[in-house]
Amino acid sequence: MVTRVPAVLLRHRIRIEPYLGESAYGPRYADEVEGVPALVSEAVRIVRAADGREVISTAQVIAAPDLDCPAGSRLTLPDGRLTTAINIAHHTAPGLPVPACTEVSCE
Repeated sequence: MVTRVPAVLLRHRIRIEPYLGESAYGPRYADEVEGVPALVSEAVRIVRAADGREVISTAQVIAAPDLDCPAGSRLTLPDGRLTTAINIAHHTAPGLPVPACTEVSCE
């Protein structure tokens, strides 16, 4: 039974700086994590941000289900483009033969 998205499908490598929150000096980020396996799709979609606004996502990232990437995190895509995570969706289907994964919608 498949429990995670197969690593062979995660052909891209991205860099993530997980968002930690706001400080007196602006946003704070954890140390960057390089070489994160992912599958990147650069497509324009409308998604809902954490505050309820509808915003445009220009890239979607599929990664392992245990990905640490809260909304507001900075991502560097395979082409070098720096973007911000808008929305994170954890896809699971316990007991079904489909892979669990995390989907990150990016600006």
